[in-house]
Amino acid sequence: MPVHEHREASRLIEVKFCLIVTSDSILKGSKKDEVTGLVRSYLDSVGLRLVQNTIVPNDCRKIAEVVKEYSRKCDIVVVTGGTGIGDKDVSVEAVKGLCSKEMPGFGELFRYLTYLNHGSAAIMSRAMACRVNYSVVFVTPGSKDAVNLALTKLIVPESRHIAYELRRK
Repeated sequence: MPVHEHREASRLIEVKFCLIVTSDSILKGSKKDEVTGLVRSYLDSVGLRLVQNTIVPNDCRKIAEVVKEYSRKCDIVVVTGGTGIGDKDVSVEAVKGLCSKEMPGFGELFRYLTYLNHGSAAIMSRAMACRVNYSVVFVTPGSKDAVNLALTKLIVPESRHIAYELRRK
């Protein structure tokens, strides 16, 4: 079936989103969480729902634990933070161990769009996506700009189509 037929068939699907913000500094109170409000507001504005969200430390085990839990509740799980090359950047490793199908196009397109906006710094992003249980998990950088870019240009435009594909037998 052509993509336009899939999109038409999925037009009215309710999509459940979950959000995991990874940040030691937000947990400690030394930095404000600016991502959760942004995500909730944007999803509300396009008729989608954020059904659960949390903030977790930069800890591989804890991130994986919450991703497993949320992947049973939501069609789309967005994990923000932990995509760089620093020692505390462990979100990609936490999620990769749970993946059943990788979606390399997300990371490729995200880095391309980031390159258009910010230049060669895009090479340091390890943004990625994959299927975990009956969800697609997107791992994005933690900045507001990066989350906004991922949501508005890539994730939300395909969210109903993704949910449709996940639910097909």
